[in-house]
This record gives sequence, structure tokens and C-alpha cells, in this order.
Amino acid sequence: MEHFELCIVGAGVVGLALAERFARTRPRSYSILLLERNHSFGQETSSRNSEVIHAGLYYTPGSLKARLCVEGRHLLYQYCQQHDIPYRRTGKYLVARQDELQGLERVFDTAAKNGVDDLQWVSRRTLREQEPLVEASHALFSPSTGIVDSHGFMDSLLTSAQRAGVQYAPLTKTIAIQARNGYFDVQTECGAPGHIEPFTFRCRHLINAAGLHAQELAMRVEGLDKVFVPPLYLSRGCYFSLTGKPPFRHLIYPVPEQNQRGLGIHATLDLAGQIRFGPDVEYIDSIDYRVPEDRRALFVEAIRRYFPSLRADQLHPDYAGIRPKLCGPDGGVADFMVQDEGVHGVPGLVQLFGIESPGLTASLALARLVADDGALQA
Repeated sequence: MEHFELCIVGAGVVGLALAERFARTRPRSYSILLLERNHSFGQETSSRNSEVIHAGLYYTPGSLKARLCVEGRHLLYQYCQQHDIPYRRTGKYLVARQDELQGLERVFDTAAKNGVDDLQWVSRRTLREQEPLVEASHALFSPSTGIVDSHGFMDSLLTSAQRAGVQYAPLTKTIAIQARNGYFDVQTECGAPGHIEPFTFRCRHLINAAGLHAQELAMRVEGLDKVFVPPLYLSRGCYFSLTGKPPFRHLIYPVPEQNQRGLGIHATLDLAGQIRFGPDVEYIDSIDYRVPEDRRALFVEAIRRYFPSLRADQLHPDYAGIRPKLCGPDGGVADFMVQDEGVHGVPGLVQLFGIESPGLTASLALARLVADDGALQA
């Protein structure tokens, strides 16, 4: 049976960041295996998002989301500069109508508590000068917010990890895990349909970074008390693209929803300057990436609150992403969940649950937390 020091299950942006961090901070003899069930890395939540580098404005002070977003933002900009990853500090305007001023004030206070010290109040006149087509009574400007080529970022992480010795195995589904005597025996199936072969190996440490499938994987760990597996709620967010000349030069966000289910349907730019709107929030029972045509009316109504000249025929269904939430449709806020032996009692096992937004921004900081400060630092 082959033996590895560490197995990471899931090659989304977090799994890739973990692989790169461990490979860079451990001796070459520390063997690492990275498993991915899909044909390529980052095919799910990691590539179906807004590609925004978040500043850290919204998250509960003292939470992992707040801490790792702010720390991860600095690390991500630094990484992009060092590795020539396309990105842009676009900045974003957070806009509100007269009756939404208290919502903006809450965001400003939360951001300050999270260590975001560059958020600025801007006048209506300044907003109109910068974004003539945006209608709002009040606005905040976040100069630290930006966009990144998420695929380029993930590709760079994988390349760096492989150069440092990480073995990467796509099209590999984890079937069963037995925790015994300080090791994990892992059973997998490898290959495309019609060409599947079994592969079993042993590892000393295992990280569950399976994203949407993290709970499913955790239920397959023999020796783990399933009381430590939290419920999973699938939240689909759809995006609509805008035809015609881009109307904005910055990202435009409304005041966050009061029930904190989402950040509101906002306008984001891609690196080519094209505009897309989203995501909305819709809880679903199973993974489904379709963009229902009937969501268009909801989008038009929400967008016209700050972009009144929008025509409905300018919007076209684009794509959808699904967030692995730990809170259901009744609202509430759940933090990132990082479980190690101190939580569940299984030596060598780290499980990551609920890694939704701002997971892309926080990925490098989360990897550093697990690799340098967590149970697997040895």
C-alpha cells in the first residue's frame, strides 16, 4: 500500500492553497497527495463566483471570515504581484437610498472593527462624477476591493505545488476512509466512466477540503463521530450578463440584505471590463447549475434600485454557482468551520465546512492557519 504524509481531498481554491502552503513549508520528503473528483481543479464553487477580492466589510467582527478575509486579501494581492496573476484594484461603491442610510452606517462600523481602515464616505456629487449612471443618496467607497483571474490564480497554485512535489490526482473519487492506529486507509476510484480503477493508500494526515461534498465525505470517515458533521444547505446564486457598453468603472454593491442571506444583487466587472450582475440567493435541494429564466424579473427590479436606466432586454442568463452554507433559508450567519483533533478527537484529521464567500479571498490565509497554526503544523 502506498503511503503519504498528507492527503488533501478537494482541489478547489482552498485545497490548492493548502497543497501549495504545505509543500512550500515542509521538507521535500513530506509526501502530499491532492485528490479531485472532477476532471480538473476548481470546477465547482471556486470557479462559479464573482472573482472579487473582498476587503472584509461585512463579516462578524472576531469571526474567522472577518479575520481571514482581511489577512487573505493582503496575501492574495501580494501573491498576484509576485506570480504575475492578472488582477485589478477596481474599488467598489456601496450605495444606498435615503431610507437605507443606517445599513451603510452598520457596514462602516463593522468594517472598522474588522481592521478595514480605508473605507470612505463619498458625497452624492462625487459618486455622480465617478459613476454617472448610478442613482443613490449615500455611498461608501472601498479602494481595497478588486477582481482577480481566479483560474489563473488556481493554476499557479497547482503548478507551484506540483513543482514542490505534490502529486495531483484528478478524476479520483474518495469512497471510504478508515481512521485507525494514527493513520487513514483511503479507498478511491480513479478514472473516467468506463475506465475506473480502484486505488487504496494510507496517509498520516488528511484534510477534508471537499467544499460542496465535505459533509458527504465526512460521513464516509469510519471512526469519526457523525455528530461533528454539520448540516449542509445549498444556496444557488445566479448571474446575468449585460450586453452593450459597460456602464460602470467600479464594482457597484447595494446595501446587504437585512437577513444577511447575501450581499444583494451587485454589479461586478471582469478583467475585460464586461459587466455581470449577481448573485441572487435561492436555496435548492440538489446541485443544479441552471439559471432559470424567471429570475430575470427579480434581477431587473433589484438592479433598477441603483441603475434605473437598465433595460430588461440587456440582461442575459450567464452562469450559476452554489455555496455550501451552514445556515438555512431562515437566515442567520455561520462562520467558516475548521475542525481538528481538538474538536472531533480524530488525530490527523482536519475538516473544513461552510467555506463560502469570502473563501477565494481568504484561501491563502486559511491555508496558513491550517498549515502553520493548526493541528497539522508538525
